[in-house]
Amino acid sequence: MNFLAHIYLSGDNELITIGNLVGDGVRGNKYKLYPTEIQIGIQLHRHIDTFTDAHPIFRQCTKRLHKGYGHYSGVIVDIFFDHFLAKNWATYSDVPLAEYIDDFYKSLSKNIEILPPRFKRITPAMIEGNWLLSYATIEGIQTVLNGMNHRTEGRSKMDEATKELREYYDAFETDFTSFFEELMTFSVKKRVEIEAEFNF
Repeated sequence: MNFLAHIYLSGDNELITIGNLVGDGVRGNKYKLYPTEIQIGIQLHRHIDTFTDAHPIFRQCTKRLHKGYGHYSGVIVDIFFDHFLAKNWATYSDVPLAEYIDDFYKSLSKNIEILPPRFKRITPAMIEGNWLLSYATIEGIQTVLNGMNHRTEGRSKMDEATKELREYYDAFETDFTSFFEELMTFSVKKRVEIEAEFNF
């Protein structure tokens, strides 16, 4: 899953949420260098990614993209799913999306010193460009994919993937809705298990 989903699936704890966001930026056992709540969030991030990558619905979605984008298909679906989460936000939260994201940016800024180096670098750009809110529109997703394609020096061709998003829009949205219900249930259960392991 991409940024917005990881944040949403973290629950209400500020540092667990930040840990879940930055999970990709912490390798191996280096998570142990962080405060307990960050460690819990990183562990939750890893379990969410494992659950997602193995799930039949997610794999079905990547198959729609595999011919054109190969191993980048999973990354693209992650981004598509953040779009559907943002677009349908009122289904999942009573807090308006803009307000929820603004509160998260404040939390991120307040805790910037404990972020991994990659996230220290991108946080100012994330906030200035309001990446998380931009996911709610196809135009915003296009901007994200343009950036991802640039980082692969054009090899991924991810900037072209909004074509498939538009073509299979209803199918992707239906798949997201079904999958996300399962992922929410899994994430709550797994977070409780991880917290118990940490005696938190």
